[in-house]
Amino acid sequence: MSSNGWIMPYVKQNSLRFAAIIALAALTLLCAAMLTFTSGYLISKASLRPENILMLYVPIVGVRTFGIARSVLRYVERLLAHSAVLRVLSAMRVRLYDQLEPHALRLRGQYRTGDLLGVMSDDLESLQNMYVRTIFPAVAALIVYGVVVGLLGWFDPVFAGIIALYVLVLVAIVPFASLYISRTWQQQLKQQQAALYSRLTDTVMGLGDLLISGRQHEFADSYAEEERAAAQYERKLSRHKRYVALLLQIVVGLVVAQTAVWATGQVTDRSMDATMLAAFVLVMLPITEAFLPMTDAIQRIPSYEESVARLDKLNNELDDELNDELNDVTASTPGSTASNSSIASTSKRKPAQSLASTVWLEKINPSNSIQLRQVHYTYPGEREPVLRNVNLTIEQGKRIAIIGPSGAGKSTLLKLIQGAYEPDHGQVLIHGQLATQWQQQIHQWIAVLNQKPYLFDTTLLNNIRLSRPEAAAEEVEQVLDAAQLSKLIAALPLGYHTPMQEAGRRFSGGERQRIALARVLLQQTPIVILDEPTVGLDPRTERELLDTILGSLGDKTMIWVTHRLVRAEQMDEIVFIDEGEIVMRGSHQQLYATSERYRHLYRMDHPVMTARTMEEQERYVVQA
Repeated sequence: MSSNGWIMPYVKQNSLRFAAIIALAALTLLCAAMLTFTSGYLISKASLRPENILMLYVPIVGVRTFGIARSVLRYVERLLAHSAVLRVLSAMRVRLYDQLEPHALRLRGQYRTGDLLGVMSDDLESLQNMYVRTIFPAVAALIVYGVVVGLLGWFDPVFAGIIALYVLVLVAIVPFASLYISRTWQQQLKQQQAALYSRLTDTVMGLGDLLISGRQHEFADSYAEEERAAAQYERKLSRHKRYVALLLQIVVGLVVAQTAVWATGQVTDRSMDATMLAAFVLVMLPITEAFLPMTDAIQRIPSYEESVARLDKLNNELDDELNDELNDVTASTPGSTASNSSIASTSKRKPAQSLASTVWLEKINPSNSIQLRQVHYTYPGEREPVLRNVNLTIEQGKRIAIIGPSGAGKSTLLKLIQGAYEPDHGQVLIHGQLATQWQQQIHQWIAVLNQKPYLFDTTLLNNIRLSRPEAAAEEVEQVLDAAQLSKLIAALPLGYHTPMQEAGRRFSGGERQRIALARVLLQQTPIVILDEPTVGLDPRTERELLDTILGSLGDKTMIWVTHRLVRAEQMDEIVFIDEGEIVMRGSHQQLYATSERYRHLYRMDHPVMTARTMEEQERYVVQA
């Protein structure tokens, strides 16, 4: 509920709208009550011989007025409520995006981003429901509570006090007692369901091993037992809800009965006209119904608390990481003093933006584009480092191929270069600055073409312009020519505006990679990382795509992570990583001449080498 939380800021920003919504909700409930009140009076009055036709005409008009007003007010209240809540939801989504976007690389390394965004989106939806299903109905019910007790107090203070106690049971005692009792069961049910989900996921992924080992029946029996345990909590909660609903209806019945007894006494004492008896009894039905949703509203409080806790936790973690990075920037900047901290307090993102914009040209040094100095990195919770004693310099404009077996540390090396990970020891520098200092602006330095680039369900042009929406049409045409997509687009009925369909499935694998390549080229970064972009392509498509990539990158620095050595002879240097260490490095010709292991790997990827090609390779070895 703090000023920078996920509730109060939006309440303050929309206080007038919320006040109008609550007022309309309260008026709707009061109109419903007055509709039954005037209806009861009209029925009673019509059963007697009225002194004047006006004695019936007035309640008839009242019934029509309150009936129409209830519907109109309900419609306007719902319209304003959804409008206001959607505004709040939009603001919360923008805020969530602003928090996650600067840390996209790091989050991608720590979480499955689809799961993370799914959970965060669900949390925002939960907070949206908090306004519609909890705050607005609860406050409106409390207003009606005060109005009803006040009006009854005008007739009979003692009776008003009794009704106030009954309603207090409906709006507070039963809801909070129910929450206290069911909270533990809800938590235990969630734990059971989470365990079931985890167990089922693991089993589906390892179903083949289960079948081979013959343990599928054992799993089915144990899973059924765990399901029965979870079902026990579901039955408890269902039974609890039924008992609560019964208790609420009993209280409503007592309110109606108490009102009937009181109204009868008033008629007997001639303190009230007999025609008012039905009016007072019937009016209690819609009034008490206004308080019944309070139980459901309060039952939702734990889910709201969990959502706010998750959002605040993520917010605090990202803020702490950002503050640490800013402190590192301040500490590592020559001549920095304590006064530099005022920059960070003014705007958290400003130092990184100004760093990228002011030193872009000044800091580029062709002799030390990327440097890794004595780099060690160990994943949290692991004992053995995944990278150890890595020293590597990649000059601006050079083309480097990084090869090695799975698990050797290639992907980790890329994360370190992108600033997503920080080494345990050593330094990773991009143009003289620590890579982690560029993390928020890394997209200005590094573009990545990975194995399965995601293509959005929009037009081809929008997908290409994703990296630079402001790019001119001429620039788009240039990158399309470079990626050899011009003929393909010219053959499409809608050209640039052709829908990609979900995940770009309209196009083949090679075509999707070329579209992603055009997006990378349009980004105009000095460094391009190729993270095995040809995996899953047939050999011919692979060779054609690699030729396109190598021909389109120009003087950009290229870091190519691969398992294969196709087109390795076109690389300036090849770095072989095994078990976290660099075990070989050099040009293709040097490694082919000096390393039997490299020659074996190269021949495996070129099984159809011609005799002439083999002779040329062997001649180079002899000359070396």
